[in-house]
Amino acid sequence: MKHNTKKKVVSGVFWNGIQLVINQSFAFLIRLILAKLLFPEQFGIIGMATLFTGFVQVCNDLGIGAALIQRKEETLTKAHFHTAFWTGVAWSTFLYLIISFALAPVAAIFFKEPILNILIPVLSIGILSSPVNLVHKAQLTKAMDFKTIGFIENTSSIAAGCVALALAYFGAGVWSLAFNSVAAIFIAMPLYFKATKWKPALTWNQKAFKEIFGFGIYTTGTSIVNYFINHIDYLLIGKLLSAQALGAYTFAFILTDVFRSRLSAVLNNVMYPVYGKNQNDPKSLKNYYLKVINYNSILVFPIMTFFLVLGRPFVFQFFGDKWAGSIEPLQILSLSVMVHMLVNSNTALIRGMGRPKLELKLQLIKAVIFIPMLVYGIVYYGIVGGAWAILINKVIAVAIAQYTFNYLLFLKVSFLEFFAAVKYPWLGALSSYLTAFILFKGLGVPYLVAGFFLFVVYFLTIWVNMRSELSKIINAYKLSGK
Repeated sequence: MKHNTKKKVVSGVFWNGIQLVINQSFAFLIRLILAKLLFPEQFGIIGMATLFTGFVQVCNDLGIGAALIQRKEETLTKAHFHTAFWTGVAWSTFLYLIISFALAPVAAIFFKEPILNILIPVLSIGILSSPVNLVHKAQLTKAMDFKTIGFIENTSSIAAGCVALALAYFGAGVWSLAFNSVAAIFIAMPLYFKATKWKPALTWNQKAFKEIFGFGIYTTGTSIVNYFINHIDYLLIGKLLSAQALGAYTFAFILTDVFRSRLSAVLNNVMYPVYGKNQNDPKSLKNYYLKVINYNSILVFPIMTFFLVLGRPFVFQFFGDKWAGSIEPLQILSLSVMVHMLVNSNTALIRGMGRPKLELKLQLIKAVIFIPMLVYGIVYYGIVGGAWAILINKVIAVAIAQYTFNYLLFLKVSFLEFFAAVKYPWLGALSSYLTAFILFKGLGVPYLVAGFFLFVVYFLTIWVNMRSELSKIINAYKLSGK
């Protein structure tokens, strides 16, 4: 059983990785073109719009997808899937009407940007179709068929991305981004139906709804609190400062925290159903969790280290001096992402253990601590103060997670075990930082050359210290038949 799970995890990581590379390559390319075509204040308007559309998207699935994945096979019936489907469709229709006729006008007035009246409803069209894909994706995730999910997501991303890039090239600007966010969901819809062969029946079961919603209400509540915590800075900067400041901040966030969240999703998406299947085995949960922290950090640290030491020349060279205001927040947020990696998978772990209520309580505690700190930082120090507040919050989150593991989840993860799990990524980050700093600052080597050696030194450090373990993973991947 464990051997089979290990093979599925390895295969899942591979196919999630392929999906991530394609999705993020297109997403980054689109943002790259937009950053060259638009000015920070225009980028800020996009940030204002997505602040509202993203919130509605968080509310959209009611945590139903997470509930279907977490629920044990023997307690899951066809009625659960049919009920989840129709509940999602009805709820998304209601939300779209709310965002189009209520939230969009409020956003336009709040930020004093009339274009939001049109931009927000267009960006929100995907809300209507995403619940249609929800049940299909939950079924494939529960079966750990990440190869099929990867194919569908990649195909839809490529098709939508190509058209969006063409639109951006011919001057569509922000509307190219709007098209990309909407089109990918619609393109994926028939592919999911074909993959699962599942069709919704005109069935709605009250008992099934209560069972799913009973779990989903807490995961949705947690997602809402998470979204509020993660985006209150956008709201405050857009309101208290300016669209230009928000644009610079959004740009820095895209290169750091957005990148982190998408990259980490490779392992977290795979591990969530694994946590659910092993929720009664604390030892396995602990080992899996520490491994996830380690490998997430290995993937994210070199990029963040690059921004820390070479972020300034990178921004000026590729995006121009109009983005100068984003450089200092970029460097601070890069460090915050590295700290965040220590707790990056804890929400998936808590949810997979069937403790969504605990997860919600923890996020509320973090919000009470973080929001006053963020307001103070932004009011007195602008977007740089906001970035520092986020960094401090990540440090506090690590301490809260440590308490949670030892006293609320009883996994007994000591500080020594906690930090030993990421010692090699931190060692690689430190050695590669010093290498790039000496080459660029001390010897005057071009920053791209310094960056190349940064990555070489980092991955050599990882390989030298983890060669045996990485070799086993590569062999397991080969045996899994991909």
